[in-house]
Amino acid sequence: MSVHVKICGITTRAVLEAALAADVDMVGFVFVPQSSRYLPLEEARALARIVEGRCQIVALTLDAQDAQLDSIMRDLAPDYLQLHGHETVDRVHAVRQQFGCRVIKALPVAEPSDLDAVPLYEKAADCLLFDAKPAKNALLPGGNGLSFDWRLLDGLSERLPYLLSGGLTVENVAKALAMTGAWGVDVSSGVETAPGQKDPLLVQRFIEAARAARP
Repeated sequence: MSVHVKICGITTRAVLEAALAADVDMVGFVFVPQSSRYLPLEEARALARIVEGRCQIVALTLDAQDAQLDSIMRDLAPDYLQLHGHETVDRVHAVRQQFGCRVIKALPVAEPSDLDAVPLYEKAADCLLFDAKPAKNALLPGGNGLSFDWRLLDGLSERLPYLLSGGLTVENVAKALAMTGAWGVDVSSGVETAPGQKDPLLVQRFIEAARAARP
């Protein structure tokens, strides 16, 4: 099974074109104002025109209200809505039904009990994303460059496709894929030289490393 690669938090044309040139599967635009990777909707629309169906577009939100999701769907029409907050199972199901869009639900992981909710969320979402649980003083639930014990996901890939995120880099993505068998990988801070500043070369190298790990 080939690996799917998602580059999240793209804010510039140069980085987007680097990802597209390397045949990325998904690109993520972040609609969370407090994030260093925040992208206004009008700028996301301009970048989406460059994509032109060459990959899937993911709109990342954080406990978004219906009005924000409605604007994103109307103006951007992403392939996926990524819910990266504290959305309940019922909320995930409602978003999927109301907006007619595939949904990725992010779940924070630090210990085995954090996976107890998987059977419920996997029925409500189209795809799950496992990210490291943030530190207590963290401002955001993801994109913090933290990893978790990938052994916690042992055997999970046999049940459902999921995206692995959190602390991934060019150097460790092959190991992460080997240990988990994840359907795909999601990277943001791991291809940055500073918060919110992605390096086009690192983006291409990450995609190449993931592809080489699982051709």
